[in-house]
Amino acid sequence: MTRPKPQKGKLLIAEPSLTGDVSFNRSVVLLAEHNDEGSIGFILNKPLEYSINDLVTEIDIPFQVYNGGPVEQDNLYFIHKVPHLIDNSIEISDGIYWGGDFEKTIVLINQKLISEDDIRFFLGYTGWSSLQLDQELTSKSWILVKNRYESAIIKKAASAFWKEKMIELGGDYLIWSNAPENPSLN
Repeated sequence: MTRPKPQKGKLLIAEPSLTGDVSFNRSVVLLAEHNDEGSIGFILNKPLEYSINDLVTEIDIPFQVYNGGPVEQDNLYFIHKVPHLIDNSIEISDGIYWGGDFEKTIVLINQKLISEDDIRFFLGYTGWSSLQLDQELTSKSWILVKNRYESAIIKKAASAFWKEKMIELGGDYLIWSNAPENPSLN
């Protein structure tokens, strides 16, 4: 049986065995880049207590901000599905884009030309060095799946997303969908 290879646009579902990992416990990560130098992704289902206007005072609308991962948590990143509005965007896949002209993005949000269904903001990102993600997949830290939501992933992914993915995977994963987040506290 050939193991699927990581590639940008795919989703990484944290294995239930990652319960002790503060950053990745019950995480669903969108891979934004994967190449010979390494991989970059954003955790989709870890909302923070911040709104974008708490961090960027020029933005008038309180879009939710998410914990993108443990790397560079003092930097703001974003994914979106409006490359025709945001110049210099990098395509991830299936209508999902990463970054672009941030100053123009601020203006477009304030003009209500970009909605929260179009964009998602993150503090930090998730990163792996060359071959590190492949090793973590081999050691069964992650489940690699196709992003069947395509650009709708921006709206779809929420706190319950990991549980939903466990139910979809079924089999031995089904029991984990209702397990407490920290089984040792049970």
